[in-house]
Amino acid sequence: MAHPIIPVVVLTVVFIFIAVRQIGTIRLEIWQIMLLGALAVLLTKSISVQSAYRAIDAHVLLFLFGMFVIGRALEESGEVEHISSMIFRQVRSVDALIVRILLFMGFASAFFMNDTIAIIGTPLMLLLAKKHGIQPRVLLLTLAFAITTGSVMSPIGNPQNFLIALHGNVPNPFLTFFKYLFLPTILNLFAAYFVIKTVYRDELHPRRLHHVDEPVRDKKLAALSRYSLVLVIVLALLKTVTGRWEPSWNFDLSLIALVGALPILIFSSKRFELMKSIDWTTLVFFAAMFVLMKSVWLTGFFQRFIGTTGSGITTIHSVLGISVLLSQLISNVPMVALYLPVLLHAAAPVRAFIALAAGSTVAGNLLILGAASNIIIIQTSEKRSGRSITFFEFAKAGIPLTIMNVAVYWFFLKIV
Repeated sequence: MAHPIIPVVVLTVVFIFIAVRQIGTIRLEIWQIMLLGALAVLLTKSISVQSAYRAIDAHVLLFLFGMFVIGRALEESGEVEHISSMIFRQVRSVDALIVRILLFMGFASAFFMNDTIAIIGTPLMLLLAKKHGIQPRVLLLTLAFAITTGSVMSPIGNPQNFLIALHGNVPNPFLTFFKYLFLPTILNLFAAYFVIKTVYRDELHPRRLHHVDEPVRDKKLAALSRYSLVLVIVLALLKTVTGRWEPSWNFDLSLIALVGALPILIFSSKRFELMKSIDWTTLVFFAAMFVLMKSVWLTGFFQRFIGTTGSGITTIHSVLGISVLLSQLISNVPMVALYLPVLLHAAAPVRAFIALAAGSTVAGNLLILGAASNIIIIQTSEKRSGRSITFFEFAKAGIPLTIMNVAVYWFFLKIV
């Protein structure tokens, strides 16, 4: 058996390489770096093949596959341009466009999960950037901050919130999340506008925006993609209701995406072309990430760190701080799975569980690896346009924003 510290070292090296994206003259993609990390822990026998196989969450991969199919159909048919026209037709300035993206995408992510909006929203941001002469990274960052921040206020906004709502000490999750997190989340969405406006003030041109409606390129595929989108919305709402009032009827998120993709996969003559063109490398990234994070989990390194923190571990500032920092290293869902039993054992108050939801989510605003939705945006953008956000560009805006986010949530959780 390999030394237990090896997975932690591998994770650190992966983190560094994702930051620099360069080994000598070779430039690596994020998915390649993560795959090399997973292979390293397998080859050093830090995790067995069986454990690695079990670590890969098929539900997440199936969910992403289904949503990628719908996203590609929306893009290929030209329906994404139609959606863009409906949402942003009245916007006349770049400032107003950024505010509209933050609010619309933020609220959408609260009810349809941030990863879903990342998949559908990325082609939309690339289109808007091209049409209006805006740097793509500005709108991609706006989307990333919108869906991360907006998803905080709902128990179904992201996987870690759903985990807390199911297993934490949170009575009536929807009302409780709304009570504690709605107003500070709105403030944090405007904080994101302030940060983007400050960091990218030289790239936000003052010209008036003009919107031109573009015809749908493939009417049949556009209709099928609309049916798929409606199916996803209906099933997501149904899951929300059944999860709250009739748990025995509840169903997995992957089923929503797969059923939603069925109209396209069954009735479109372009089904194989669409499947071939979806972002398979992002699926490879997540499979590799599951393996690497599981190997780190098995070392007990971070469990011991939390265990030695002391009795202050359930205070609001401790929960927020630890969850933001640890989410960068082991991802937010494993971090929540690690922290939840600690809070339950300590009989922590409701505010501590809400702080865990807020901290583990806005951790995605700090650095690229803090949220799966960031990876989806970056990978999709690089595949579609060859342009994206670097680690340091993200951090330049993300670090001050996350400090503001944590301060706002800490203040409201202390006074509410």
